Amino acid sequence: MKSALKRLLLRLLGKEEQPIVVSFASGDPHRAETMRAEALRLLPDLRHFVVEAQPGNALALWWRLRRRFAPYRIGMAPVLFDNTPQHRHLRLAAFLLAPFKILAYNAAGERHHLHPSCPISSWLFFRGIPLDRIHLRPRWLPLPTHDRSTIPDDPSFHPGRLPRLHVPRVAVLTPFLPWPLSHGGAVRMHALLRQLAKSADVYLIAFREEPKPDMGPLLEFLTGIALIGKPRYREPRWSSLQPPEVREYRSPPMLALLQRIRRDYHIDIVQVEFTQLAAYPGDILVEHDITFDLYRQILDRNHTLAALWDWLRWRLFETRAARRFRRVITMSPKDAALLQHPGARTIPNGVDLSRFQPAPETPGRHLLFIGSFRHFPNVLAFQFLWHDVLPRLNDVHLTVVAGPDPERYAPLPRDPRLTLHAFVADVRPLYHAANLVLVPTLVSAGTNLKVLEAMAMQRAVVSTTSGCGGIPVTPGVEAAIADGAEAYAQAIETLLNDTPARLRMASLARDFVQKHFDWDTLGEMQREVVTEILPERIEVRKGGAVDLPRVRALQADALPSSKWDPIHYLSHEFYTAYYDGTLAGFLVARRTADDEREILNIAVAESYRRLRIGERLLRTMMENPVKGEIFLEVRESNTGAQRLYEMVGFATVGKRPNYYDDPPETALIMRIKL
Repeated sequence: MKSALKRLLLRLLGKEEQPIVVSFASGDPHRAETMRAEALRLLPDLRHFVVEAQPGNALALWWRLRRRFAPYRIGMAPVLFDNTPQHRHLRLAAFLLAPFKILAYNAAGERHHLHPSCPISSWLFFRGIPLDRIHLRPRWLPLPTHDRSTIPDDPSFHPGRLPRLHVPRVAVLTPFLPWPLSHGGAVRMHALLRQLAKSADVYLIAFREEPKPDMGPLLEFLTGIALIGKPRYREPRWSSLQPPEVREYRSPPMLALLQRIRRDYHIDIVQVEFTQLAAYPGDILVEHDITFDLYRQILDRNHTLAALWDWLRWRLFETRAARRFRRVITMSPKDAALLQHPGARTIPNGVDLSRFQPAPETPGRHLLFIGSFRHFPNVLAFQFLWHDVLPRLNDVHLTVVAGPDPERYAPLPRDPRLTLHAFVADVRPLYHAANLVLVPTLVSAGTNLKVLEAMAMQRAVVSTTSGCGGIPVTPGVEAAIADGAEAYAQAIETLLNDTPARLRMASLARDFVQKHFDWDTLGEMQREVVTEILPERIEVRKGGAVDLPRVRALQADALPSSKWDPIHYLSHEFYTAYYDGTLAGFLVARRTADDEREILNIAVAESYRRLRIGERLLRTMMENPVKGEIFLEVRESNTGAQRLYEMVGFATVGKRPNYYDDPPETALIMRIKL
């Protein structure tokens, strides 16, 4: 009876009984074709129509479509929502034509039926929320859901090189392994950890994203790597007082692992990488960017409640969390000023100049953009470049390196002018093939490592002001700086058309990074920050009779040919250095005149060398109120001791041939005047 009435009603309305499918190609042509093919597969027995983009506004288009499909009953209307602005009128026309039949497809190919019976999920999907997140519920809301957060408790430890005696032990907590070197954060950590490992035993503690991660060469210079599974965070972004990126890494098992490593391996200092891990305890926080500044820039561009909420909670969390650390490392002086932390130290990003070597440029109009889409400023930069800048340029080809799974984060166009790469193990060939490197970043903080890499590869860079923030380039000299689509496109066109100017800028850029951003220099800055807060392990004090047995044994090992009996040291200026309560070195000097002293002996036990014990002994003696000149003799072949003496201010003033015996050797006479 019901079906008969339905047929009668359709006959009275003049419509066919069999429904049809109308697909709206309201986006990228490749995705639209994929959507239409899936609709054919889902409903093979129905007639299918495709509506392409047409000129006119949404109302005019709706009226034409209404007349065209008047004889039919629309059973389904697949519509592509990939945020392409030129197709908005087509999407609106689809809603007007078949408001309850919309099968929405997003850029990732996910589909969802938009219907009034499920208004919240329909609205969230329409707003661009991925399908796997639209049904999430806050932990504090007692609503049924089968998709809750899970926190793995599967720690593992991988030993690296053998621990060394009497060197500091530093644990570094990171959200990921710094290998492979697929993005700027990994490159920076890998370079500075290698530098830090020269003077410290470094234990890396990281979240594992894969069952069997590739640790590459990390264990060659790290003392150990501790891993634990990354939590699977399943709550809506808006639902927590802490930023969701912080909640994503909240793991009681990781906290327990950190505490166990700190206790079992007698860790002196814990360094925490990235703000999202700042809830964990540590001594040094590395702010790869000031995150609340990023969200302030987004708020300035998008005056929405969501943007305001993100900025407020990041501002509150980041400023409070940073205060718990004794030192905070920032990427630029601007970031340090924003954070206003009394222990802030700036160590900018750097570049491996031995790896990033320039090659001659190939003629052409090839543009290169590198930026992992996992970092949302890179998504904004690409969208600005593709939608606003590239339409203003002719006869160019753009290569993009977007990092792993880029389609999870942004719609990607299919266009012959575009070559898209996901993960690239070695980006150097892409730099070699490029004529210009583009950094169209609209929101950013810190120093942009890809700017430095491009300069090291001797390629001219066109950047926004934000893209080269924290890098003291002179606009138009080491890089071209332009803001706004028209100015940015003009800067690209100018450099592409003026080859001598482009090559001159590239050469100056290479000179610039060689002078300011070498990892060896930055590594020394990292070691200085660690040294500043190391617990005091060296104690220098006046020597006494109680020290003589240990001084005598140390001297026999370190200075077997010494002519001095330690019993006589008590009548001279005598200092001893203890390391963790054990005698590690001594120095003895005698007065040779009212304004002159001579160092008779200085020795450091072999297992305590390169810990600056000799330097501490020398500086303690030099702090004596007695002023004047201090002399010493050192074997001509002992270049290590000579460097130490020169570091505290001694200079060579003469020689004494055959001064030493066993074996015979010339002595250098060194002097300092206080």
